[in-house]
Amino acid sequence: MNHLKDVPLNKAYLLLNHGPSTLVTSEHDGVANVMAAAWVMPLDFDPPKLMLVLDRNTWSRHLVEGSGTFVIQLPTRQQAELTLAVGTSNGGEGNKFDSLDIRTSRAKQVDAPVVDGCVAYLECKVLSEPHNQEKYDLFIAEVVAAYADERAFSNGRWHFPSDDLRTIHYQAGGAFFATGEAFQVSRG
Repeated sequence: MNHLKDVPLNKAYLLLNHGPSTLVTSEHDGVANVMAAAWVMPLDFDPPKLMLVLDRNTWSRHLVEGSGTFVIQLPTRQQAELTLAVGTSNGGEGNKFDSLDIRTSRAKQVDAPVVDGCVAYLECKVLSEPHNQEKYDLFIAEVVAAYADERAFSNGRWHFPSDDLRTIHYQAGGAFFATGEAFQVSRG
Protein backbone atom coordinates (compact mmCIF):
# COMPACT_ATOMS: atom_id res chain seq x y z
CA MET A 1 0.00 0.00 0.00
CA ASN A 2 3.05 2.30 0.03
CA HIS A 3 2.58 3.30 -3.62
CA LEU A 4 -0.92 4.70 -3.03
CA LYS A 5 -1.41 8.38 -3.74
CA ASP A 6 -4.57 10.44 -3.21
CA VAL A 7 -6.52 11.28 -6.36
CA PRO A 8 -8.34 14.64 -6.42
CA LEU A 9 -12.02 13.87 -5.90
CA ASN A 10 -13.05 15.77 -9.04
CA LYS A 11 -10.87 13.31 -11.00
CA ALA A 12 -12.03 10.15 -9.19
CA TYR A 13 -14.27 9.19 -12.13
CA LEU A 14 -11.12 8.54 -14.18
CA LEU A 15 -10.39 5.53 -11.99
CA LEU A 16 -13.55 3.81 -13.32
CA ASN A 17 -13.86 5.31 -16.79
CA HIS A 18 -12.17 2.33 -18.48
CA GLY A 19 -14.80 -0.12 -17.16
CA PRO A 20 -12.80 -2.54 -14.99
CA SER A 21 -14.09 -5.33 -12.79
CA THR A 22 -14.19 -4.24 -9.18
CA LEU A 23 -14.23 -5.60 -5.66
CA VAL A 24 -16.74 -4.16 -3.21
CA THR A 25 -16.04 -4.24 0.50
CA SER A 26 -18.51 -3.31 3.20
CA GLU A 27 -18.95 -3.64 6.93
CA HIS A 28 -21.83 -3.29 9.39
CA ASP A 29 -21.98 -4.11 13.09
CA GLY A 30 -18.51 -5.66 12.98
CA VAL A 31 -19.34 -8.01 10.08
CA ALA A 32 -17.45 -7.44 6.82
CA ASN A 33 -17.72 -8.86 3.31
CA VAL A 34 -16.09 -8.62 -0.10
CA MET A 35 -17.74 -9.32 -3.44
CA ALA A 36 -16.91 -8.85 -7.11
CA ALA A 37 -18.95 -6.39 -9.16
CA ALA A 38 -18.77 -5.61 -12.86
CA TRP A 39 -21.64 -3.10 -12.91
CA VAL A 40 -20.01 -0.01 -11.44
CA MET A 41 -19.78 3.29 -13.30
CA PRO A 42 -18.92 6.94 -12.71
CA LEU A 43 -21.93 9.27 -12.56
CA ASP A 44 -20.79 12.80 -11.75
CA PHE A 45 -17.71 14.97 -11.16
CA ASP A 46 -18.49 17.43 -8.38
CA PRO A 47 -19.30 16.07 -5.98
CA PRO A 48 -18.02 12.82 -7.44
CA LYS A 49 -20.64 10.09 -7.62
CA LEU A 50 -20.84 6.55 -8.92
CA MET A 51 -23.49 3.91 -9.42
CA LEU A 52 -23.32 0.29 -8.28
CA VAL A 53 -25.75 -2.56 -8.89
CA LEU A 54 -26.16 -4.68 -5.74
CA ASP A 55 -28.58 -7.57 -6.10
CA ARG A 56 -31.01 -7.80 -3.20
CA ASN A 57 -29.92 -11.40 -2.57
CA THR A 58 -26.29 -10.56 -1.79
CA TRP A 59 -24.85 -10.41 1.71
CA SER A 60 -23.01 -7.21 0.76
CA ARG A 61 -26.29 -5.47 0.05
CA HIS A 62 -27.43 -6.17 3.62
CA LEU A 63 -24.18 -4.67 4.94
CA VAL A 64 -24.29 -1.63 2.63
CA GLU A 65 -27.89 -0.89 3.56
CA GLY A 66 -26.96 -1.15 7.23
CA SER A 67 -23.82 0.99 7.14
CA GLY A 68 -24.58 3.33 4.24
CA THR A 69 -20.99 2.96 3.00
CA PHE A 70 -18.80 0.74 0.83
CA VAL A 71 -15.44 0.75 -0.92
CA ILE A 72 -14.85 0.07 -4.60
CA GLN A 73 -11.41 -1.28 -5.40
CA LEU A 74 -9.80 -2.23 -8.69
CA PRO A 75 -8.02 -5.59 -8.61
CA THR A 76 -5.07 -6.37 -10.84
CA ARG A 77 -4.40 -9.21 -13.24
CA GLN A 78 -2.58 -10.92 -10.37
CA GLN A 79 -5.86 -10.87 -8.40
CA ALA A 80 -8.08 -12.45 -11.07
CA GLU A 81 -8.34 -15.75 -9.18
CA LEU A 82 -9.27 -13.87 -6.00
CA THR A 83 -11.84 -11.82 -7.94
CA LEU A 84 -13.47 -14.97 -9.27
CA ALA A 85 -13.41 -16.60 -5.82
CA VAL A 86 -15.11 -13.69 -4.03
CA GLY A 87 -17.60 -13.37 -6.89
CA THR A 88 -18.68 -16.99 -6.71
CA SER A 89 -18.97 -17.46 -2.95
CA ASN A 90 -21.61 -16.22 -0.53
CA GLY A 91 -20.48 -14.00 2.34
CA GLY A 92 -23.54 -15.00 4.34
CA GLU A 93 -22.11 -18.53 4.62
CA GLY A 94 -18.79 -17.55 6.20
CA ASN A 95 -16.00 -15.02 6.37
CA LYS A 96 -14.44 -14.74 2.90
CA PHE A 97 -11.48 -12.78 4.25
CA ASP A 98 -10.49 -15.69 6.48
CA SER A 99 -11.42 -18.58 4.17
CA LEU A 100 -9.61 -17.02 1.17
CA ASP A 101 -6.73 -15.60 3.25
CA ILE A 102 -7.34 -12.04 1.98
CA ARG A 103 -5.01 -9.41 3.43
CA THR A 104 -6.73 -6.14 4.23
CA SER A 105 -6.18 -2.66 5.61
CA ARG A 106 -8.71 -0.12 6.82
CA ALA A 107 -10.35 2.48 4.60
CA LYS A 108 -9.43 6.12 5.21
CA GLN A 109 -12.88 7.75 5.43
CA VAL A 110 -15.46 4.98 5.85
CA ASP A 111 -15.65 2.06 8.27
CA ALA A 112 -14.76 -0.86 5.99
CA PRO A 113 -11.80 -3.03 5.06
CA VAL A 114 -9.90 -2.60 1.79
CA VAL A 115 -8.25 -5.46 -0.07
CA ASP A 116 -4.48 -4.98 -0.13
CA GLY A 117 -2.75 -4.97 -3.49
CA CYS A 118 -5.46 -3.36 -5.62
CA VAL A 119 -4.44 -0.44 -7.85
CA ALA A 120 -7.25 1.96 -6.94
CA TYR A 121 -9.79 2.58 -4.20
CA LEU A 122 -12.96 4.70 -4.07
CA GLU A 123 -14.56 5.07 -0.64
CA CYS A 124 -18.27 5.80 -0.92
CA LYS A 125 -21.27 6.96 1.08
CA VAL A 126 -24.68 5.89 -0.21
CA LEU A 127 -27.07 8.62 -1.32
CA SER A 128 -30.45 7.26 -0.31
CA GLU A 129 -32.65 6.63 -3.34
CA PRO A 130 -35.09 3.95 -2.08
CA HIS A 131 -37.01 3.71 -5.37
CA ASN A 132 -33.85 2.98 -7.41
CA GLN A 133 -32.50 0.60 -4.78
CA GLU A 134 -35.71 -1.44 -4.48
CA LYS A 135 -36.84 -1.45 -8.10
CA TYR A 136 -33.50 -1.63 -9.93
CA ASP A 137 -30.97 -2.74 -7.25
CA LEU A 138 -29.15 0.49 -8.16
CA PHE A 139 -27.15 2.35 -5.53
CA ILE A 140 -25.92 5.89 -6.07
CA ALA A 141 -23.04 6.96 -3.87
CA GLU A 142 -20.77 9.93 -3.32
CA VAL A 143 -17.05 9.24 -3.46
CA VAL A 144 -15.53 10.65 -0.25
CA ALA A 145 -11.96 9.42 -0.76
CA ALA A 146 -10.04 8.16 -3.79
CA TYR A 147 -6.50 6.90 -4.08
CA ALA A 148 -4.52 4.85 -6.56
CA ASP A 149 -1.18 3.13 -7.03
CA GLU A 150 0.95 5.86 -8.60
CA ARG A 151 2.86 3.22 -10.58
CA ALA A 152 -0.33 2.61 -12.61
CA PHE A 153 -2.31 5.87 -12.25
CA SER A 154 -0.80 9.36 -12.13
CA ASN A 155 -1.46 12.78 -13.62
CA GLY A 156 -5.06 11.72 -14.26
CA ARG A 157 -4.10 8.82 -16.55
CA TRP A 158 -3.78 5.06 -16.41
CA HIS A 159 -0.42 3.71 -17.54
CA PHE A 160 0.54 0.11 -16.93
CA PRO A 161 4.30 -0.38 -16.65
CA SER A 162 3.86 -4.13 -16.23
CA ASP A 163 1.19 -6.73 -16.85
CA ASP A 164 1.02 -7.36 -13.09
CA LEU A 165 -0.52 -3.90 -12.51
CA ARG A 166 -3.15 -4.08 -15.27
CA THR A 167 -6.79 -3.91 -14.23
CA ILE A 168 -9.10 -6.69 -15.37
CA HIS A 169 -12.45 -7.07 -17.10
CA TYR A 170 -14.66 -10.07 -16.47
CA GLN A 171 -16.49 -11.73 -19.36
CA ALA A 172 -18.10 -14.91 -17.97
CA GLY A 173 -17.26 -18.47 -16.96
CA GLY A 174 -13.92 -17.53 -15.42
CA ALA A 175 -12.75 -15.64 -18.54
CA PHE A 176 -11.07 -12.27 -17.99
CA PHE A 177 -9.37 -9.68 -20.17
CA ALA A 178 -6.52 -7.47 -18.97
CA THR A 179 -6.75 -3.78 -19.76
CA GLY A 180 -4.90 -3.17 -23.00
CA GLU A 181 -2.33 -0.70 -24.19
CA ALA A 182 -3.12 3.00 -23.93
CA PHE A 183 -2.75 5.26 -26.96
CA GLN A 184 -3.42 8.92 -27.71
CA VAL A 185 -5.34 10.45 -30.61
CA SER A 186 -5.36 14.12 -31.50
CA ARG A 187 -8.12 15.92 -33.36
CA GLY A 188 -5.73 17.36 -35.98
